[in-house]
Amino acid sequence: MLTAAAVGWAGTGRLPAADVAADLRPETVDAFDRYVKDVQAEVNDRVAGKKAFLWTDESADRLRRVRGGEVVTARPAGRGPIDVPDGLIHDWVGAVFIAGVTVDQTIAFVQDYNRQAEFYGPEVVESRINSREGNHFTLFIRLKKKKFLSTVVLDTVHDATFFPLDRTRWYSRSRTTSVAEVKDPGTPRERLLPPGTGRGYMWALDSHWRFAERDGGVYVECRAVSLSRAIPTGLGLLIGLLVNDLPKDSLENTLTSTRDGVLKTIRRR
Repeated sequence: MLTAAAVGWAGTGRLPAADVAADLRPETVDAFDRYVKDVQAEVNDRVAGKKAFLWTDESADRLRRVRGGEVVTARPAGRGPIDVPDGLIHDWVGAVFIAGVTVDQTIAFVQDYNRQAEFYGPEVVESRINSREGNHFTLFIRLKKKKFLSTVVLDTVHDATFFPLDRTRWYSRSRTTSVAEVKDPGTPRERLLPPGTGRGYMWALDSHWRFAERDGGVYVECRAVSLSRAIPTGLGLLIGLLVNDLPKDSLENTLTSTRDGVLKTIRRR
């Protein structure tokens, strides 16, 4: 699912240091691919019943908080971001409970990608389904992020697939196939930079979602793994504040918007 295209934001800022170019390197991509392969293996264990399907169920306190209406997030690796050659991996998981809805209603909402901007703005500026075959989607999403006095816009393309496990449980995976920074968005000079170039605040995003209907509602979980630029030597405090905090904030906002959007859509009907 890609309602949370923005969950992988690392950060933005038109400060002199933050505008330093940070082109993506092959060894950075390789490190990210290895990491998400391990994440996929962990997801496979949950789907196969070797681990709890829901991360929420692994802690009684976490379950109480989520069931009580709190949006709960954490770093699965217990630390972060994770250093890789010329890059950083940001790995976050979060959960929310949507009371009084069914899993079918929730899936119908999150698959309505053509209306994402209505529910996930202002970070999602535009979204559309490029193609669909059953539960497999290819998507275009334009993301916009403001920080300090700067605005960063990314045009992203995603591949997303949903899998029903049984009557009450679904899971999905989405991954970016292209991320391109937009220069001078909304002006006659607007143009796309080649993928892997620019300021490097998000180069890739891999998201895993789980949906479980029980307890009078639906538990929604997302694990979002994103890749961003490394922090230049001597600029740790400046750029570190940008790249370390926003993935968590974006995930919390996305889960909250998902809950609010599902409830609003159902009320309209």
